[in-house]
Amino acid sequence: MKKVVLAGFLAFFMSVITIAGDVLELKDGHPDTYMVKKGDTLWDISNLFLKSPWLWPEIWHVNPQIDNPHLIFPGDVLNLVYIDGKPRLVVKRNQDVKLSPQVRVSDLDLAIPAIPLDAIAPFLTNSRVVKPGELEAAPYVLAGKGGHIVSGAGDELYARGAFDKEKDSFGIFRRGDTYVDPDSGEFLGVQAFSIGGGKLVAVDGEVGTLALNQTTEEVRVSDRLLPDEQRNIRSNFHPSAPEDETNGYIIAVEGGVSQIGFLDVVVINKGDRDGLEVGNVLAIYHLGEHVRDQVTKEIVKVPDTRAGLMMVFRTFDKVSYGLILKATMPLAVNDRVTNP
Repeated sequence: MKKVVLAGFLAFFMSVITIAGDVLELKDGHPDTYMVKKGDTLWDISNLFLKSPWLWPEIWHVNPQIDNPHLIFPGDVLNLVYIDGKPRLVVKRNQDVKLSPQVRVSDLDLAIPAIPLDAIAPFLTNSRVVKPGELEAAPYVLAGKGGHIVSGAGDELYARGAFDKEKDSFGIFRRGDTYVDPDSGEFLGVQAFSIGGGKLVAVDGEVGTLALNQTTEEVRVSDRLLPDEQRNIRSNFHPSAPEDETNGYIIAVEGGVSQIGFLDVVVINKGDRDGLEVGNVLAIYHLGEHVRDQVTKEIVKVPDTRAGLMMVFRTFDKVSYGLILKATMPLAVNDRVTNP
């Protein structure tokens, strides 16, 4: 599997972040040296050294003597040193790795990623959140060629609807969750879950013939077609706090689980219109329980408990997808998210 690895890949940690209440502290029992291994992520490594992993930029020290200080490879050795009385991490490059300062194509197994990309890959590609009625108005799968009920990659199928003659590349989508704001009741959007894609090879009236070139599961009758989006796929992320105060909630979790944990993908009720950006880090607070005061017999809500950390990796107008990077207790839908 090939990825374009940019020279600024380590910029995930290279922009300095100053957050009130988040102080750079070394973790108890941290190592003095660490050799980077295959399967590591920059987040994993920062978590070995720091109590607040996303404050890595404040401890990283660029060594100008190595060819490309912004890429870390398996075999590289990180050393914790003190410069002007402050802790810094420096990298000793594995001499077997030969780098070029230009943008180049590299195996995914070479430079380590910022976060586990496989955890969010399906959401970085085609799945999206659409407006009310958008899926219902889109062309739909009429039948597989030869009368087949289901179709897969390499098959052709028939779809019915109003096709944009300027578009020939379509994704196949199935309706997923409906997102509603828990406070206002506002309709936020519908998940259009991607299951494949193909090329429109012919149109006869309102019936089009689509050649499927890739699928993640069987395509069924009534699945919907949406034109492919023209957008850049982000594989590196720059952590930051939201510029504006953000107060929202986890409104859904992918995978149908009831308890949310490390590396789960969640949906929050804040998006582009709220100023959220890809890379924004949010603290998660588990909602306090309601308990009965045995003295006054009143029902009292106990304070919310800080229980985790998430990073936004894709935004839409009214909602965003985020990856859970830390969970100190099981999280749940309706837990609160706010500035870290």
